[in-house]
Amino acid sequence: MFQADLFRDSKPSEPVRLAAPPPTTTVSILERLSTSCKRPRYAFMVLNLLVEASQRTGSAGPYVLDGDLRVPVRDWLCHALMPVAQRDPRRLSIEGRVRQMLEDAGALPADPHDAQRLVDEKVLERIRISGRTNVSRAVSELVRAGLVKRHYQGFRVDHHNRGAKRQAVYVVTDPVMRALSRATT
Repeated sequence: MFQADLFRDSKPSEPVRLAAPPPTTTVSILERLSTSCKRPRYAFMVLNLLVEASQRTGSAGPYVLDGDLRVPVRDWLCHALMPVAQRDPRRLSIEGRVRQMLEDAGALPADPHDAQRLVDEKVLERIRISGRTNVSRAVSELVRAGLVKRHYQGFRVDHHNRGAKRQAVYVVTDPVMRALSRATT
């Protein structure tokens, strides 16, 4: 079988010069988030918090200092985003369901202040659980968008999955770190 030389008559061309990639800016980050995330505003809030938590190194985790406490980075992000959840109408419905559940179980104290405190604790537990899930989803979207890298630290004890006493570490990429650090100063 004979194969023709398709490039025989072509002239040698000059080397192709690739243009430098455009600098990463807050606007370009927002554009990327709007095309690759289901909740771009939430993902942007998480990204900003990661930049804040990773001040100099670009790496946030496995623990973040919150005052004198070392808190896992996902819990810190969840706690930092709690004020956003306070305004959510779903929070009110969660409060109603928790109050009803406690009343049905006969676990609601007679004192209204104690009852409200218990309801608030239970609501906070539920918000923390869903908040951790929301943070994980947002970080996964940030990883898919190429703005953050994720790995885990810790050790694993007879576990087939990633969990088992391992904590997430989120690394913000250098261009994103520079862009968002400039935006906040």
